Amino acid sequence: MVTKNQRLIGILLTVAFLLSVPFFAMQLTDEVNWTLSDFIIAGTLLLGTGLTGELILRKVNKTTHRIALCAMLLAALFLVWVELAVGLFGSPFAGS
Repeated sequence: MVTKNQRLIGILLTVAFLLSVPFFAMQLTDEVNWTLSDFIIAGTLLLGTGLTGELILRKVNKTTHRIALCAMLLAALFLVWVELAVGLFGSPFAGS
């Protein structure tokens, strides 16, 4: 069984790994051009999603509710990420 602290460490390591991908890609090519604010926003989104997922796992007892809430959480992350990346909905939030 995975302890709560192990999951928290896993979340932090996963966020660090995911943020290291564009960081190292920037060293290899000019096609990836993230600014500090891009890393901060992405880190906030990923860490917030991970910690909210951890909260769901700790507080929600019914498995079907856990799955539904985690699916909604991941869908929200995806929609926000896509909006920030390409302005899918054309909102001022994405700078459109």
